Amino acid sequence: MKLSQKISQAKAKLLVDKPYFGTLAAKLELIVNDDIESFVSNGVKLEYREEYLESLEIEELAFIFANGAMHASLAHDKRRNNRSGWLWQMATDMAINDMLVQNGMKLPYGAHYRERFAGMYAEEIYAELKADILRDDEDLEYEADSADDVEQKDEKDSKNEHQTPEELQEEILQEQLLAEEAVALLEREFKKGEAPLHIERFFTLEYEGKIDWRDALKMALDRYFRDDYRLLPPSKKLLYSGIYLPSSSSQTFRLVIVVDTSGSVDEVLLNTFLSEVNFLMSLVAHYQIELILCDDKVHSHRTFYSGERLDVVLQGGGGTDFSVAFKFVAAHFDDVKLLLYFTDLEGLFPKEHPNYEVRWVTSQSKETPFGSIILL
Repeated sequence: MKLSQKISQAKAKLLVDKPYFGTLAAKLELIVNDDIESFVSNGVKLEYREEYLESLEIEELAFIFANGAMHASLAHDKRRNNRSGWLWQMATDMAINDMLVQNGMKLPYGAHYRERFAGMYAEEIYAELKADILRDDEDLEYEADSADDVEQKDEKDSKNEHQTPEELQEEILQEQLLAEEAVALLEREFKKGEAPLHIERFFTLEYEGKIDWRDALKMALDRYFRDDYRLLPPSKKLLYSGIYLPSSSSQTFRLVIVVDTSGSVDEVLLNTFLSEVNFLMSLVAHYQIELILCDDKVHSHRTFYSGERLDVVLQGGGGTDFSVAFKFVAAHFDDVKLLLYFTDLEGLFPKEHPNYEVRWVTSQSKETPFGSIILL
């Protein structure tokens, strides 16, 4: 396969699998530079060595494009201050790559990544890298020119030495515009509950107060409340003119809702949540809701069909073990696409992740081992 085809496929895959990264990466200007070992990006341009990219798989190319796009969008130049340029670049690379790995992307050979820096901010990584160099450690995990370079405050990137002031100003403006666009796009992704994992540590966002949780809930349901289409039999609408179009076929959608009935559950929020689900379900023709009440054991399970109103009488008050509900779902239901778990997130999580989408509906923001949060 030609490199141009691989690049096109990688960009398309990134846009489908990771839309946030894909949207930003689509704006990158790609430039061949066989004087470098692999690739380098300032977020506006991505320079690459052809031989290096040709050796990579499609998934690894997608990783590189995501990495390149994030440098400007994360506004790392503004956060650099008086830090050494090459070391700051390495620190931000490691922070970005760690976040991409945590989002399930395939790390290419030669990319800056160390497990010891998992979950750390670029500033924290920089401090550790600097400390390593100043110790003159012979077993460094990277190469440094000299310890003195860490303290330089007036260095200039070599690329800037060959640019006119006008060209440099134009590039800075492009980076700022990309950064602003990235923040706006990320806020939309948070509202939909589809933001990349662990990306919030790169931004200062006040998104929590701006999110309408009802929109987030509706977005989650809309992904599955769509009539399916089939080619046989075709639609009769335009058959008379020889045009064959797919016909629509409505299928009953099964939604699983688990309510944490431990003693700490907020009944006011629960009733608000169920009322909103009731309203959204009234807009859908064919649905089936499996409602499970559970703390450290399943207390009840009821099935509601189209047109019926959800009602709950809480039973429980004990501790919370989330794995109990997931085991119940696995034992009793097939073809589950979406599970909404109303909880305060205080409990034991299962070790195995389910193979369907999970949304934790909660009043507090807290890291979860899988799924995403709809913040009430």
